[in-house]
Amino acid sequence: MPVSLPFRLIVAAGALGLSLFAHAESFASSASSAGSASSGSISDSLNGSSNSSSGDKRKVADGEYRIIQIAATPDRADRTRITMQANDPAQRIVLDLPQTTFDKQQLAVGDAMYAQNRVYGIEFGRGDTHQPFYLVLADEWYGELASRPVSL
Repeated sequence: MPVSLPFRLIVAAGALGLSLFAHAESFASSASSAGSASSGSISDSLNGSSNSSSGDKRKVADGEYRIIQIAATPDRADRTRITMQANDPAQRIVLDLPQTTFDKQQLAVGDAMYAQNRVYGIEFGRGDTHQPFYLVLADEWYGELASRPVSL
C-alpha cells in the first residue's frame, strides 16, 4: 500500500523537529558549560591596576606577570586578591579571583601568569601552561551575558 504525500510530510516534519530539538539541547548544554567557566567583570575583578598613567583599570598590558602578593579581598570573603607585576615595576595588576577559582588553580607567590587582551575583556592564565582559567569581561559584555530567566 503506497504511503500518501501528507503522511510523508508529517513524518519529515516530525523528524526535523526532533533534530532541531536535539541541536537546541546541545547548544543549551554548551552555553551552560561556557557560562559556568570562571569569569567576572572589570569593575568587580580588577582593582587599581597601576600600569597606566590615567589609572584606567581597563589598561592591562599583554604579557607575562609574576605573582608578588596573595591576600584576602577586603570586604569579600568569597574572593582572593592576587597582585601581579611584570618585569617593569610600573606594570602591576591587582586581580580579585573567586575563592573557588583560586583554590582550583593552586596559585602561589612567585608563580608566572599571563594577561591577554581580547575584544570582550582580558584573559588570565598560568604562565607554565598558557591555559586561560579566568576571564575578566568588559563591563558592557558582562552585562549582556548575565543570566536572565526565560519563559517559553
